[in-house]
Amino acid sequence: QVQVVESGGGLVQAGESLKLSCAASGSIFSINAMGWYRQAPGKVRELVASDTSGRTTNYADSVKGRFTISRDNSKNTVYLEMNSLKPEDTAVYFCNVLLRTSYSGPSYSYWGQGTQVTVSS
Repeated sequence: QVQVVESGGGLVQAGESLKLSCAASGSIFSINAMGWYRQAPGKVRELVASDTSGRTTNYADSVKGRFTISRDNSKNTVYLEMNSLKPEDTAVYFCNVLLRTSYSGPSYSYWGQGTQVTVSS
């Protein structure tokens, strides 16, 4: 059993900052990748940022230079530091973790329940 729990969302004004956290726990052998996605009302879920094995990071063009993803492997935790927030960043933010539960087993994808980020103008 694996649990993925996000925290840190909230209501802020444009230009302010927020930091999201996501912790994975349970039967984890290794984590391949951790990432953040978001979904605004009426829109499809989109990738915001990802970190693969702590070596490769990717960002959506819309957040480059404003958002930073980081990981604490000792805690199986990924963070998303969001600066200079804009109203268009308003969405539910979901954490995704790609992991293995055993040495020889396949990788599985797990999602958190989501955390609301609202940016007022």
